[in-house]
Amino acid sequence: MTAMTHAMLKGSNVPLDATAVRAVLRWTPGAGVPDVDASALLLGPDARVRSDEDFVFYNQPRHPSGLVRRLSKKRVAGHLTDTVEADLSALEPSVDQVVLAASSDGDTFQHVRDLRILLYDAAVSDAEPLAVFDVQAETGAETAIICGELYRRGEGWKFRAVGQGYPTGLVGLATDFGISVDEGESIGGGSADGGATTAVVGSPTTPAPPAQPPRPTAEPAYGYPQSGTSRPAYGYPQPASGPARQGYGYPQSAAAFVPDPDFRLPPMGPQFARP
Repeated sequence: MTAMTHAMLKGSNVPLDATAVRAVLRWTPGAGVPDVDASALLLGPDARVRSDEDFVFYNQPRHPSGLVRRLSKKRVAGHLTDTVEADLSALEPSVDQVVLAASSDGDTFQHVRDLRILLYDAAVSDAEPLAVFDVQAETGAETAIICGELYRRGEGWKFRAVGQGYPTGLVGLATDFGISVDEGESIGGGSADGGATTAVVGSPTTPAPPAQPPRPTAEPAYGYPQSGTSRPAYGYPQPASGPARQGYGYPQSAAAFVPDPDFRLPPMGPQFARP
């Protein structure tokens, strides 16, 4: 018997009989349409990741357990798809839910056409989807959206249509679930107690920023004696050795003053010229 497809409304949920599911993000490409990437976060009962390994996305497409993985993108009948598979029955009991998200590359979801998430039974080939949810941008400024979530209910699992947007992109979304994001750094190990972790979530093609050149050594502070062969500090007596000239602001000897016959006042700059 063919399972009935549930057309989901935002906030609605449906029980799942499948032990493994395939969540397919689908949209229509075209001029001015940004690319879309699927991702998943495995959360504990506190609605936070247990470590950085619980974040499955383009820079980390497979969970170490192999039970949640991101597949390659495909073109299907004029649409593009990006897919996440999850073996729900084999997930550790400490995983309470799997968040299914989408992020856009280069522009907001206002410009993504016909975005929807389709949930399939991964054990059945060429079957109708178990659930379909048309994902709509709420403000037009979103660059990441939680499309849906798989969550435990008793001994089974359910799927909820969410549609919550983030104008802060995948960075803001991941941070909400306990990922400590530092763009440009490599993925760091999470703490044993599930504390803050580090992940790269920038565009997969964005090069690392160039190393900054060393800053020059700071000059001695104004108004204090300087060391070495530097000029004497302003307003302080000069050392006795050498023919150094007297400090600014002190009487000069008559012999020391010789007017320069070629001296001319500089022309006024444009900031002082009258209009």
